[in-house]
Amino acid sequence: MLARIFALTCLLSSFAAAQAYRPSGEKAPMPAREFRAAWAAVVHNIDWPSAKGLSSGQQQAELRAILDRMASLNMNALLLQVRPHSDAVYLSSKEPWSPWLSGTMGRSPGYDPLAYAIREAHARGIEVHAWFNPFRALSNASHPTSGNHVCKAAPHITKRYGNLMWCDPAAPETRSRAFAAILDVVARYDIDGVHLDDYFYPYPEGGKVFPDGRSPGVRRRIVDDFVQKLYGDVKRAKPWVRVGISPFGIWRPGVPNGIEAGIDAYEQIGCDARKWLAKGWVDYLAPQLYWRDQPRKQSFSALLSWWRQQGSRPVWPGIATTRIGGPEDGRPASEITHQVDLSRRIGRNWAGHIHWSVKGLTKNLGGVSTQLAKGAYAQPALVPPMPWLSQKAPAMPSASADARGGSVRLNLRSGDRTTARFAVQARYGNQWRMMRIPAAGVGSIDLPALAGRLPDAVAVSSVDRFGNASPARVLAR
Repeated sequence: MLARIFALTCLLSSFAAAQAYRPSGEKAPMPAREFRAAWAAVVHNIDWPSAKGLSSGQQQAELRAILDRMASLNMNALLLQVRPHSDAVYLSSKEPWSPWLSGTMGRSPGYDPLAYAIREAHARGIEVHAWFNPFRALSNASHPTSGNHVCKAAPHITKRYGNLMWCDPAAPETRSRAFAAILDVVARYDIDGVHLDDYFYPYPEGGKVFPDGRSPGVRRRIVDDFVQKLYGDVKRAKPWVRVGISPFGIWRPGVPNGIEAGIDAYEQIGCDARKWLAKGWVDYLAPQLYWRDQPRKQSFSALLSWWRQQGSRPVWPGIATTRIGGPEDGRPASEITHQVDLSRRIGRNWAGHIHWSVKGLTKNLGGVSTQLAKGAYAQPALVPPMPWLSQKAPAMPSASADARGGSVRLNLRSGDRTTARFAVQARYGNQWRMMRIPAAGVGSIDLPALAGRLPDAVAVSSVDRFGNASPARVLAR
């Protein structure tokens, strides 16, 4: 009897050992890299929350649904609007609560939306870039304001322009207010990026001139100084926080050859985004290339090619996903998937793109999300690194793995404190696949069988906040 038990024990031990993955000298490919992002606008409840005055539970459920859709698409960054018009979508002692949350400016929604977004996004492997409008005071001059809003607290720096209220960018107090709001968020929240949109000076309206009496050249210098200082201030506070700007997609009419535009952003908005890219005052530029690839007069590919020649930092184009089937041009979903492909093939810089807006993906307009899930987004990708800031890779992680029924349990441990997440790949036969990008605090994950086959090898790299990746630790059967 004892001999039979001993034999059975040996058999079970042999079976368990056969299921374990052992350290291997095999080399794994570098993890895939691509910035896959979407804007979520709060102003006018464009994307989130869907209406003013929803309960905190309803708002949180809507935000989770957005993040769940992004996670299902293997996307890795959300650009969340946190300062629509000199207000706050986060707990602030400097500016009032945004009315697009509770319905009344200055009234708390009952929780901290930015803190909630960061926690939920990071749990899904998604970065959060806090999106600020630096100079807009109100998107409609008729909107009621609270006593601590700039229109009442500092009316001397505001100017009415058409239906807008604007903080005069030339006023030092305007700039100091914007810097204070942005750096407050950088200091208090675990954001991954600071993002500015295209509103510097207001877009021309009805042939009127913005009432500041300044020349276009002076306005450009004011905005240039703001952009340069912002970049330096953010890097001094938290150097890993990316700084990105999303300008109008055409630098100037006629550039490149044959391109047409109804406005001149360089002259009329004070926006010299080409300089910011060339000078390295941004970690990425996201020109709003919301046109179709044809005709030539506003060609997506022609404009992207030009922008990517203007500097060495990444250019991640804005893509107008919400125009699918819409009145602007009735584009099909295939136009968007084509532009995603072009964003991978044109130019030398790191691949990436940003969807305007996340609503196009959550609504699956024209089946675009379905197409992306099956094609371009079928596997996860790391956000590209920032080698101009750091090239020091974190230590290689510790890892063990063993087969458990129809999956493989992978146990992970960070190699050092700089590790923010792991990049997990698996080899099935001769084919390596990106599988997961879990946070550093995750102790274990399960990798599935594909077509009934367990992974033949797994590879794990450590990744830091700058996007640097360690050599992979490879385990094989």
